[in-house]
Amino acid sequence: MTVKIHPTAIVDSHAEIGGGCEIGPYCVLGANVKLGEGCRLHSHVVMDGLTTIGARCEFFPFASIGLKTQDLKYSGGKCYLEIGSDNVFREHVTVHTATGDGLSTRIGSHNNFLSYSHVAHDCIVGNHVIFSNNGTLAGHVVVEDFAIVGGLAAIHQFCRIGTMSIIGGCAKVVQDVPPYMMADGNPAETRGVNKVGMERNGVPEEAQRSLREAFKILCRAGLTVSNALDKVQSELPPSHELEHFIDFCRKSERGIAR
Repeated sequence: MTVKIHPTAIVDSHAEIGGGCEIGPYCVLGANVKLGEGCRLHSHVVMDGLTTIGARCEFFPFASIGLKTQDLKYSGGKCYLEIGSDNVFREHVTVHTATGDGLSTRIGSHNNFLSYSHVAHDCIVGNHVIFSNNGTLAGHVVVEDFAIVGGLAAIHQFCRIGTMSIIGGCAKVVQDVPPYMMADGNPAETRGVNKVGMERNGVPEEAQRSLREAFKILCRAGLTVSNALDKVQSELPPSHELEHFIDFCRKSERGIAR
């Protein structure tokens, strides 16, 4: 497949460009960039660092991908960025490499990053995730599959965002948001289950009912997290979704936003 590179683009001779890629005006690609097949860079896109990108990703003007971490602890070394396939990065999105030698910032596939969203060093983003405009991750954040980060939301370092959860616009997230839940506020609290998200992604109705009860026990019953999870596990019918909810909450290090 033919590669199309605009005459004004600057592409290092050592960069690896997959077949069918289109690199538009004034784009700049560094020596260690590996671009999968069928990627499109519209214009003014900058890619650098030890960056590997899968197939069919699309980058809009002024996206900055794979540049050095903003973390002041960075002291050199080989730090990586790994991006999967079929992702969209809109205008002015920034994604940085990791901080520690040999470590990676990782993004999966089929994600949509709207304008000005930011993925910081050492973050792990799953698949089918949506970042609304100005949704931002600090370092070491984990975002699981099918989550949605609302516009202008800010996620604190080392927090985790559970699968199929949704973060409200302008939320300040300083603790973990459980899977299948909605969180909002400053600081963010879990407000209820993400019914629409679960329906869209085929979660069975029985599992949805269990998760609604789990929310009430965890966030409204006045129990400690540990006691609430014991009650959830002993009283509600088991399902894959409920097991993931319990396991996610038990492994929390920053605490649950409830």
